[in-house]
This record gives sequence, C-alpha cells and structure tokens, in this order.
Amino acid sequence: MADDVTILGAGLAGCCLAWQLKARGAAVRLVSERRSGEASRVAAGLVNPVTGKNYQPSWRIAEFLPESTAFFERAGREIGTTLWFPHPVVRLVAEKEWPKVARKLERPDVARWVERVEEDADGWRARVILKGGGRVDARAFCEATEKKWGAEGGERGGGRVVRCGGAFDLMDRKLGEHRCAKGEILTLRIPEADGSRILVGGGGWLVPVGDGLFKAGATYEWDELDGTPTAAGRARVEGILKALGIRGFEVVAHEAGVRPIIRRSMPLIGETGGEVVFNGLGSKGSLYAPGVARRLAEWLVDGAEIEEELEVGRWLECG
Repeated sequence: MADDVTILGAGLAGCCLAWQLKARGAAVRLVSERRSGEASRVAAGLVNPVTGKNYQPSWRIAEFLPESTAFFERAGREIGTTLWFPHPVVRLVAEKEWPKVARKLERPDVARWVERVEEDADGWRARVILKGGGRVDARAFCEATEKKWGAEGGERGGGRVVRCGGAFDLMDRKLGEHRCAKGEILTLRIPEADGSRILVGGGGWLVPVGDGLFKAGATYEWDELDGTPTAAGRARVEGILKALGIRGFEVVAHEAGVRPIIRRSMPLIGETGGEVVFNGLGSKGSLYAPGVARRLAEWLVDGAEIEEELEVGRWLECG
C-alpha cells in the first residue's frame, strides 16, 4: 500500500491520478515536466462514442464514459469551472462510405449510440447524429490541478513514484515500441458556425469550445514527433474544414502535440522495471483517464489487482 505518491507528469494521466489518489487519502506530489508538444495541453478533449473508418464504438465506452463524465463534473464543481460539455456528434457520411456505415448501424453496440439518421443531407449521403459525445476542457483541468497540487519541475518527495510522462516517456523507449503520432490543431473563430454540435467527417472534426471559438483537426504524423506546428499541417486541417463545408474562418491559434500511443489508444498501468507507469491514452484521454486512474489508485492504495487488459507487465510479456 502507498499513502505517499509522487507523480511525474501533469497531463491528463497524472492529473486524473492525483485526484483519484487524493480521494483515497494519499499524499500527492504532482511534478510537472512541461515540454513543448504535450498532448493534454493542445487536445480538443473530444469524446466520440463511435470512431474511425470502421465506425467502431470506442473500447469499453459504455463502462468508461459514465465514469469520465461524472469525474469531470465533480472536478469542475470543486475547481469552480465547467469541464465537461456534452454535445451531439454529427458524423457526416459520404456516398462511398454509406454501405459499410449502414451495415454498422444495424449492430446493437453501434445502434445504442445513434440518436437519428438524416439521409441526403447538404451534399452528404447521410448525417448520423450520435449521443453520448462531448468535450472535456483538458487544458483547464490540467492547469487547475497543477496549481492545486503541483510541485516545481524535478522536485520529488518520498514514497512511490509514478511515471505519467506520455509520449515523451514512450519516445525514450520506457515501454518498448510505440506508435506515437503528432497532431496539429487549429483554433478558429467562425461567426456562422453552429456551436451546439461536434462535426466529424472529411478525415477530421470541428469542436466548439465556447465564445464563438472552435478547434479543428487533426493531422497524423509519425516521423517528426515534436511540438512545432507546420505549414503542411495547417494546410491539411484547412482541407478538413473545406470538406466539412466551413468557410469564412479566422485562425486564432495553431498548435501541435504528440499523442502517447502504444496500442489502439488502450492505456496501460502497473509496474515494470521497478517503476510504476500510466501511459498510452492516445487520442482518447478524456474518455479513459479518470477510470484508468481510479484503477491505478486502487492498486497503489488498496492493493487491488489490475485487470489483464490494462496491466503493463502482461502486455510487455505478450508483446
């Protein structure tokens, strides 16, 4: 059992772990290792229940989504700001995609997230309106948590140490091979856009973030893994906006972050090589971080077992 924990890394993983440990009475020291390209400080915080080209429900979403929304609502009340913003997700489907999507819509695990389907909509074969989606203000959450329990960079206390260094730990080969990907995101002012919904299509998304602002993205780059925005990345995101039918926007910010990916955005926790780790949230940290952090806190404080799908040692043995 651990009642004194130092967390290295103040992204979504480390910050959610700090809250879960504090809730169990542990003393927590949260050490920021702020570096350019931290995904949690750039991400739109998008939660989309049905994702990807295969139109697949996110892994164990029915289990993790209620815990995530409840966690961020509670944290927001304590911090004094709103962190969870529910929005319908409007998935735009092209003609060539429609046969596969129509088949997927018949599956019970997909149908449970479908509010309605609008066919022949504004140049698209269909619009699928999904429920259960929204966004988390990940940056506000991390900044408030760091202010609440953070320590100066590099300072460590006693007790157990947990590495939550995201992509930077993975690129240092802390957990073997990785699949980290750089993503570039634009923050936009769009006077005429609908701020009540999330748009997904054209290879990307558009997420309202309040005050007439939106985040649009995102690119995937597997070679240049840094926090530097590029002209090519901006052009790619502007191409997504064109595909979504967005015109007349003003670019307010252009940022880049590196997603910590080990395997299909399924996180890993536990002990390996004498270190405790929490990593691999990928592009779905807003969905998975609270629930996985709770499991790690229960292992650290209460000695609970870590389930096989999440346990880092088992994954490394199988890999």
